[in-house]
Amino acid sequence: MSDNLQVIRDFIEAWSNLDADELVEYFTEDGIYYNMPAQPVQGKEQLKGFIGGFISNWTKTDWDLLNIVGEGDVVFAERLDRTVAGEVKVDLPCCGVFEMQDGKIKVWRDYFDMATFTKPFSQ
Repeated sequence: MSDNLQVIRDFIEAWSNLDADELVEYFTEDGIYYNMPAQPVQGKEQLKGFIGGFISNWTKTDWDLLNIVGEGDVVFAERLDRTVAGEVKVDLPCCGVFEMQDGKIKVWRDYFDMATFTKPFSQ
């Protein structure tokens, strides 16, 4: 379990690099990212396109890990994602639930309030 916790700690830290290629390497080949409330995305190529698409206009992101717990192959990570897209700054509270397999992310479900993310872009 502690290895799974470290993988997720490393994954969260890696987001600050804004590199979709690096991020998809944390997933299994058939890994799933379910960015609530959007439809799930499965497979490394699809994940790369999806992640690359939404970070394309980000200029900076730092994810503060607030709490992390795990048991077996399940890890819960509460975060505050601090992102800058152009001149817009967004602080987004999130909770990620990760199902792990052999040290990789098999399924990631991320829960957050979409309005908290989109509101700063409309001001």
